[in-house]
Amino acid sequence: METEALKVAVVMQRTPLDNRWQPHQWKPLEVTGGELITEGPPRCLRDDPAETRWLFTGFDVKLFSDEAEGYFLNTSSPTPCWFVMWRFEDIDGGEVAVPKQVTLSYNEAARLMDGGEQRVDTLPLPAGVLERLNAFVEDHYRPEPKKKRRKPSFEGGAAVEQMARAEGDGGGS
Repeated sequence: METEALKVAVVMQRTPLDNRWQPHQWKPLEVTGGELITEGPPRCLRDDPAETRWLFTGFDVKLFSDEAEGYFLNTSSPTPCWFVMWRFEDIDGGEVAVPKQVTLSYNEAARLMDGGEQRVDTLPLPAGVLERLNAFVEDHYRPEPKKKRRKPSFEGGAAVEQMARAEGDGGGS
């Protein structure tokens, strides 16, 4: 099961650093949504020595029941958040940080990083989105029941005795 998509946009920000090896830093500044955001190509909102901001639209964030555990981990964390995965691309002759994916699942963000993505950043989740996510988690998240633990074979038992007898009957050299 999946929910209706929440359409969002991401604002990426570049700020100068006082560092000779890295002259500036890129990071997501805001995830925003609503009717005022119209889809279109990336737009530079601001470009001056103090900072540069780019707006990227067209992200659909859907909630899927098979990701309920990842949403639960996000909502139960001290700071629930958006996860924004981004990469550098050349736009208008300059290197720009371009968001590629926005998710609310802690597990999905972890899979992205395990898969080699180096840039997965977080932004705080607004109260309205958190309420919606909490409701989804309540409806769809069911913790896995704890399984009964079997004794490891090194602690003895019938199987170990049987293996020992079989080795003895095989007649070692």
